[in-house]
Amino acid sequence: MTDGLPSLPEMPGDVAQAFDAFPMAVRRRLLQVRRLIFETAAKLDGVGPLTETLKWGEPAYLTEATGSGSTIRLGLSRASDKDCGVFFNCQTSLVDTFHERFPDAFAFEKNRAILLSASGPLPRTPLATCLAAALTYHQSRRKKPRA
Repeated sequence: MTDGLPSLPEMPGDVAQAFDAFPMAVRRRLLQVRRLIFETAAKLDGVGPLTETLKWGEPAYLTEATGSGSTIRLGLSRASDKDCGVFFNCQTSLVDTFHERFPDAFAFEKNRAILLSASGPLPRTPLATCLAAALTYHQSRRKKPRA
């Protein structure tokens, strides 16, 4: 542990290459998001270790060990190569929920992504809440009583 934060796992080589391919400002921002994903996962019961891999050539974070959550993928916004996208499975209600809960904290891309500027402060608290919801998506669905 350094600077009071949990140490990050070593990044797989193919994932590192994907990060290296992003424009510098986008790379810096997405590396901040990567850190926040691992920090958030470490605080959540039942999430377990994350699998860091590539999906569609972009860094992706899966809860393969526990199946607790839905995949989170990092990439460029489809609208601008200067903005970042934190992508979620569009077959879930995650982005709709984020839009309802944080309408002014983020820009959104349909039902699939939170968009972040590559510059300015990272909206850590609302983003961590969204990441936690994705990382525990299947946990919360399993706990819902059936009608």
